[in-house]
Amino acid sequence: MSDEFDVIVIGGGPAGENAAWYARDNDLEVALIERELVGGECSYWACMPSKALLRPGEALAAARRVPGAAPAVTGEVDVEATLKTRDAFSSHWDDKHQVQWVESTGTTLIRGHARLAGERTVEVETDDGSRTLTARKGVVVATGSSAAIPPIDGLRDVRTWDSRDVTTAKQIPDRLVVLGGGVVGVEMAQAFRRLGAGEVTIVEMADRLLATEEPFVGEQLREAFEAEGITVHLDAEAVGARRDGSDGPVTLSLADGTDLEADELLVATGRRPNTRDLGLDTVGLEEGSYIETDDQLRAVGADGWLYAIGDVNGRALLTHHGKYQARLVGDHLAGKEVEARADHQAVVRVVFTDPQVAAVGLTEEKAREQGLDVSTLSYGIGDVAGGSLLGKDVAGTAQLVVDQAERTIVGATFTGPGVGEMLHAATIAIVSRITIDDLWHAVPAFPTMSEVWLRLLEADRGIQ
Repeated sequence: MSDEFDVIVIGGGPAGENAAWYARDNDLEVALIERELVGGECSYWACMPSKALLRPGEALAAARRVPGAAPAVTGEVDVEATLKTRDAFSSHWDDKHQVQWVESTGTTLIRGHARLAGERTVEVETDDGSRTLTARKGVVVATGSSAAIPPIDGLRDVRTWDSRDVTTAKQIPDRLVVLGGGVVGVEMAQAFRRLGAGEVTIVEMADRLLATEEPFVGEQLREAFEAEGITVHLDAEAVGARRDGSDGPVTLSLADGTDLEADELLVATGRRPNTRDLGLDTVGLEEGSYIETDDQLRAVGADGWLYAIGDVNGRALLTHHGKYQARLVGDHLAGKEVEARADHQAVVRVVFTDPQVAAVGLTEEKAREQGLDVSTLSYGIGDVAGGSLLGKDVAGTAQLVVDQAERTIVGATFTGPGVGEMLHAATIAIVSRITIDDLWHAVPAFPTMSEVWLRLLEADRGIQ
């Protein structure tokens, strides 16, 4: 078997798989190296299992909002069925189908731990020994990220859950404390509450949940959570953790003297790049840090042959952006001109809570920090006919951030039931730089939630 390829991809998650696929589609010879499951974090421990855990509770809540359907909802979520469905969506942590797909593209799959060993050179430790591979055109690092553990006294000494533990849990604890009010924290707090956890508590250092989004997002989410019995501590600093024995209750201590006791503690305080023990030092880069890249996804300081895509470059820690970057790299390695402008212009985020949170581009605060003269347009999701038809007390907000000079949308945020499906229209508007005056002629169907676009444009024109 040849140990020389056009392209070597380290990491077989969504980004790595797609980089290999697009390079193969450009008739390049490709090796893909993976030490765990082909398909990566999203397939087995993140996107798919977490959404499977959330979906039953979301469906029941949606039915209960509809007066004619609510009386038919006489039970609660079937936990056993939900966990079985979660297992199925995670392929029972068996990657055979992903392997078959990778191999069907003509990619050479190598199981093992890969390390850079100098320019265009990769050493792989496999079960059968060591191999040294060389790349004629380039090496792509797509090793993803892992849960970060903050420096809190005692936290590393007690058994806790991280993002993998919570999505693979075999039973629902009666009491769950969630440290962190970001995406993982809020999604899993609501999922486990709706799956039957008696007490769920979120501890967040910032003054709102999902602190990087628009302020109204965190406020609406907090109100929704508290209405269904989730306790939210904001501006709260955790200073210590302890557990009684190996299986006893865990206690999280806060700076204000509060002690929170639970059966399980989920630590959801962010991610760190998987760049340790990767051999970056052999090519003059720093181990353990994000790999800085240019807009062709080439590692800065590596003379044009090393690429980094997905979470590992820190540009946008989202599966769909990793896959976007992978497509660009597969083309760039074949000599095509590419530019990863979506990473600056239109980063797409969806949080699958109820209410959902969907956003793309810049928040108002970020736009002003970049020196843009912007205004905002806002309208209630439940105030359009399509929204009100979803049921009683449906609420949420649609907001656009508009560049006054260019008359274009630079950011959009939606909250409410199912708003993730509305987001792509905003993404297209931002990427295409269509003016809001031209959007006046894009007529939304009645009665749909998308009619909120018309109401936003009317607000721009001063129509009440």
